[in-house]
Amino acid sequence: TFISAGFWSKGETMRALSANLFALLLVCALASVFYVWSALENHLERHKRDFSVPGRGSFHQGPSEDLSAKTFRALLAVPAAQRHNSGARSEGQNLTNTSAFMGTRDYHVNGDDERSAQREGPVKLGSPVDDRIFWSDWLEDLLPVRFTEGYAEVWRNKARASPVVKLEPGCGRISNQLATFSDGTKACVRYGINADQVQGETLTYYLASLLGITNLPPLVLSHIGDSAQWAAVRTRINDLQWSDRAVVSLTEWISNLTGVVTPAPLRQESSGLHPALKWLENKTTAGLLELMQWSDLIVFDYLTANFDRLVSNLFSLQWDPHVMERDTNNLLKTPYGDLVFIDNEAGLVHGFRVLNMWEKYHHSVLSSVCVFRKRTTQRVAELHRHRDSRRRLLELYRDSEPLSQELGFLSDEHAAVLQDRIDRLYKHILHCKGKYSQL
Repeated sequence: TFISAGFWSKGETMRALSANLFALLLVCALASVFYVWSALENHLERHKRDFSVPGRGSFHQGPSEDLSAKTFRALLAVPAAQRHNSGARSEGQNLTNTSAFMGTRDYHVNGDDERSAQREGPVKLGSPVDDRIFWSDWLEDLLPVRFTEGYAEVWRNKARASPVVKLEPGCGRISNQLATFSDGTKACVRYGINADQVQGETLTYYLASLLGITNLPPLVLSHIGDSAQWAAVRTRINDLQWSDRAVVSLTEWISNLTGVVTPAPLRQESSGLHPALKWLENKTTAGLLELMQWSDLIVFDYLTANFDRLVSNLFSLQWDPHVMERDTNNLLKTPYGDLVFIDNEAGLVHGFRVLNMWEKYHHSVLSSVCVFRKRTTQRVAELHRHRDSRRRLLELYRDSEPLSQELGFLSDEHAAVLQDRIDRLYKHILHCKGKYSQL
């Protein structure tokens, strides 16, 4: 009996060990497939965009392979409650790359040539900072509205009425497409991995309008359904397996843009962008204007909890010390130095849902800035004082977008998170003002 019991105990042990070994091998195999697929998808997307930046090689002082893209984006797959208004879609990660916006229309605004001449050379008009923590008025005057509301309205009306005659890869992940309208102009169509991403990008666009930040290209929503606008590409839509119930976003495709590297004061080894920074005294006017836009970008990304721009770079430093020396995710620049904030799918909805994972990095990035645009600060102060960010954003969204009801709005919980972040940003601005009050 003793021998029999011992025999069966060893047999059970062997079976358990075999099962564990099999499970381990299965996990390793799946991890290997995921790793290879991530690398392949990243390589294919870069190849399809065929994007090159003059002088870009000088930014790549680390390995030629983008390690941060594979490792960081693999961590973005966080489970979420599935929504039904955009069809059945699986949860995933934000895989969009900044180079997706190389388009066919040259970016240009009135007065660019005159402003370009004023930007060149050293600063001659005085200090870049006024009233302790604000960019000077003369700098504000040199930076125009990039996408004016009038321009955006004209583009949105055209985008809603123009038939789509072609869909092709070129706007980030495979599920998104580059659309060509019947007049030859183009737009990026964001189907999104789930409805949260389309909703987040849309609400982020309208929050930027509420804050007076004009660096985002115009955006509209469109219902695929049986709309005549999509009739010419119905076969392509079927091949993509897009749901007829889906609401997609279309953003203007801008050409003649280049990548943007994180400025020195905002890198990990710097003391930050603050009024006492001697480094500012040696910057050209163009350099100061770019820094002004960076301060808006950091404020904006903090409010929306967008982790797929500077925050992702900060996170990636733990395995990629050269990540700050390469182009920043989802950020491009015109020939005149105007920054364009693209691919904001990670903002608000998705960003708020995974906030606990990224908050320490958001806080670190915000803490690195103590110089702000007066206009942006005034908008933040108003939203803090009246505590009505939800109402204002909802009204602007509903008044501007006919499909707002179908796509939906922030949950009460996320609206409260937005107001809380506005309040925290306001307190940070006051902290900066007190810290540099003796300047």
